[in-house]
Formats: sequence, C-alpha cells, structure tokens
Amino acid sequence: MSIESTRETMMRYFNSEHSDVSMMAKDVTFTIMATGQEHQGPEAVLGMLNYFYHIAFDATATTRVSLFGENNAMVEGDFVGRHIGEFAGIPATGKDVRVPLCVVYDLENNQIKHGRVYFEMPALLQQLGIQMS
Repeated sequence: MSIESTRETMMRYFNSEHSDVSMMAKDVTFTIMATGQEHQGPEAVLGMLNYFYHIAFDATATTRVSLFGENNAMVEGDFVGRHIGEFAGIPATGKDVRVPLCVVYDLENNQIKHGRVYFEMPALLQQLGIQMS
C-alpha cells in the first residue's frame, strides 16, 4: 500500500465515525492495550465502538495528530463526552470527560487489520470521581 492509499482508507474510516465495516478486514482485531481485551471481526469491533461512544458515553474523538505510513496509521487525540451508562461496573455519573487516546492501526489490502487502542483509564476514573487504591 502507498502512504496515500493508507491516508484515503483511514480518512474514509474516520469520516464514517467508525461505522464503515468495509474499511475493516474480515479478521480485524482491536486490542485494548491496558487490559489485553480483544474484539475480533468487524461486528465485534463495531459493537465495542458503539458501546464506548453511544451506550456508556455520549462521546466523540477529537484528533490532535494523525500519521500515515505505507501499512500503518496512528491517531492521537481525546475521547470527549458524557458518562451516560454503566462502564466497568460504574453506573452512569452524568460527568463530562476528556481522556487522552491513541490508536495505532495496521492495514492490509486497503483495510484495517489490527487496531491497538491506548486509552488513559486512570484519567477517566479520576474524572468520574473514582478513587484508585
């Protein structure tokens, strides 16, 4: 893949607000790096994203930096929204959050093959008023 084709694929994915499964390989895997939790297949990945952005939170992702390579892409930004549903055993608080987020993507044949999600859980818990011991 060329850098330009990676950029085109990722921009279509970002512009779809993470909802276009045609950008994902049939065996796509997203890994939450802090926990090792994996979501495999386009429907599982979409379900995870829907849960984060529309069920547990009413949120969007803002972008500060995006980088594109021949078979990789990276986006750094913030997860911004309101806690509206249960998340990690924490009932909805109604609190607004802004959490640093970074996702590294591996692409193959103009599709996302793997995503590694780096999400600052300590920052989220602090903003939700959860004491860490």
